[in-house]
Amino acid sequence: MTRHRGGTIAAGFVVICMVLTTAAGGALSAGDPQPQEQVGDGPPACSPALPTAPPAVVVRGDYESVQVNIDPFGNNILGDAANEPSIAVDPQNPRRIVIGWRQFDSISSDFREAGWAYSHDSGRTWTFPGVAEEDVFRSDPVLGADADGNIFYCSLTADGWDYSCQMFKSVDGGVSWSGPIEAYGGDKEWMAIDRTGGIGHGNIYTAWDYAGCCGDDWFTRSTDGGMTYLPPVEIPLQPMWGTVTVGPDGAVYVAGRRYADNTKFVCARSSNAQDPAAIPEFDQVELVDMGGALEYYLLDGPNPAGLLGQVWIDADHSGGPYHGTLYMLAPINPPGADPLDTHFTRSTDGGLTWDPPKRINDDPGGTNAWQWYGTLAVAPNGRLHAIFNDTRNSGQDNISELFYCSSDDSGATWSANLPVSPSFDSHLGWPQQNKIGDYYDMVADNLGVNIAYSATFNGEEDVYYLRIGPRLGECDYDGDRDVDLTDLAAWPDCMTGPGPADLGSGCEAFDTDFDADVDLRDFGYFQRVYGAD
Repeated sequence: MTRHRGGTIAAGFVVICMVLTTAAGGALSAGDPQPQEQVGDGPPACSPALPTAPPAVVVRGDYESVQVNIDPFGNNILGDAANEPSIAVDPQNPRRIVIGWRQFDSISSDFREAGWAYSHDSGRTWTFPGVAEEDVFRSDPVLGADADGNIFYCSLTADGWDYSCQMFKSVDGGVSWSGPIEAYGGDKEWMAIDRTGGIGHGNIYTAWDYAGCCGDDWFTRSTDGGMTYLPPVEIPLQPMWGTVTVGPDGAVYVAGRRYADNTKFVCARSSNAQDPAAIPEFDQVELVDMGGALEYYLLDGPNPAGLLGQVWIDADHSGGPYHGTLYMLAPINPPGADPLDTHFTRSTDGGLTWDPPKRINDDPGGTNAWQWYGTLAVAPNGRLHAIFNDTRNSGQDNISELFYCSSDDSGATWSANLPVSPSFDSHLGWPQQNKIGDYYDMVADNLGVNIAYSATFNGEEDVYYLRIGPRLGECDYDGDRDVDLTDLAAWPDCMTGPGPADLGSGCEAFDTDFDADVDLRDFGYFQRVYGAD
């Protein structure tokens, strides 16, 4: 990846690149269930400078969203667009966070590149060094981290209408990258990395949809740290527009809606994909009732030319009472007048059977609001986190707020839905395509969740980082943004002895060196922070 954006910077203006010519798009075949990711405009040429302005830092109650797509001086670039964010957090040092997105240098074109930014202070400030390979079409960014803290960036690219994915790798928290490495793939790809410690530890798995490299073969694997990839294999029932996860036993799960039928949902399991010596096979494939249809491309909705969200799957790795439970969440059009709800289901037997779906948005019946871009993450301690855009307070399809809720009992009950962002207009700032991407993303930890989402608080599409809950290793045990006597009083209970037993119930806030041991070294850091507060 390049380290700096194309052009020069002077006096509040940044020289960017924009498209001057447009190439004709390809035609859809009769069997395509939705328009593919379209390359559209050709590579950009230098354009006049665009003005800049202070970045948006927006607050809703106790929740602060920080703009990520900024210039090297930390300013917002007026007239560009950024959407479809994905996020990765270094498990060895959770202060290091990387977000990738689709970068449009000008909304007068739909040519996009692979943008990214990194933060090494828990998301408080961000650096946007540039894009992956200037003037190269890229889309559908998906980021992940392995157990050693390496960050991987999977990027869709295309030569005409021939789609494939390439992988980039960063060993320094997103500052620099190696690659790209050819990784097969296609449109709407998703990725999961095995961090179980089993025989598949470090394996990278990706799955995609019909607009890909390899016909009906939609799944591949890397067993060597992302350097090479297995020729793709087929996934029965062809789940698409979904996600991938790894269970605590190393089994790989791919979830999505069934190809060409938006009322059917699939969970496919491969038990042997973790074995480097085996060709992956999907030994269990089940249809899952989500209580309605996965909608997309609704001209009268909040995201007219895009998805209303994808199908999420995640697993409990906590070692607690719900260990191994699988969860699925998706934005669903239920029977009746309500256009869209966020539905959730779970499986306690490895994906063989699933509970009846439940609606987790708590707006009263008859509100007829859109709950869209539903996103799910499971923390290491088993807590479930969910977000979704919601129009309940506006009564307008294009005016949403980001809402959040969580569950501590495996999804049996959920906290009250909480708005965590101001309202925004999802119809602003379209870069020659009438959508704000196709998804959001988040990564959960034992104290909260890190969220990457797109919104239009600046009157244009931008990417934001939001932290819900205290930050790991920052000594704020009670999460009130003040290191004080309440936090000091918690120290005796957290310093019970060496090892992971110290962690839990918020003690991760005191593990400032991330060695899974709250000890005197951490207390020394606490004293400095407490004394400066």
